[in-house]
Amino acid sequence: MYRYLNILLVAVICIFLSGCAGRMNPNFEPPVVSLHTFRALPQQGMTPTFEIGLNILNPNRDPLELEGIYYTVSIEGYQVLAGVSSDLPTVPAYGQSDISLLANVDVIGGINFFASLISDPREVFEFSFNAKLDPGGFNPKILIQEKGEFSLGGKRI
Repeated sequence: MYRYLNILLVAVICIFLSGCAGRMNPNFEPPVVSLHTFRALPQQGMTPTFEIGLNILNPNRDPLELEGIYYTVSIEGYQVLAGVSSDLPTVPAYGQSDISLLANVDVIGGINFFASLISDPREVFEFSFNAKLDPGGFNPKILIQEKGEFSLGGKRI
């Protein structure tokens, strides 16, 4: 009796694992995500809000249905903005979509950044934009990182 239960258990586990493997597309290519706008919105509360515009390019034959995104912006290593969104469009197969995200100021990170700026003034700053896209299901998260520099004069280097 136990022998049949063990065989049944192994069969169920194999069916479950093959079902999970079938949900992951081995030919899936990560989307190309580019940062195309970044601007401050008119202030309506105590903390400023920023709009981040992304362009997502889907190089796959299947539409990309994103369930969520988590993103941060750091300046000189200090996280100054963060946000999340679950209101994302479906990116068509071999297509692209623009999305607009709202990010709120991380007050502690902002204070630490300005404190470092007072002790070490400079004109050129390094920034990084990090995002984690969730395509849902058993698909792995898509990590995006963009780095660059900007100057106080507003020119990106």
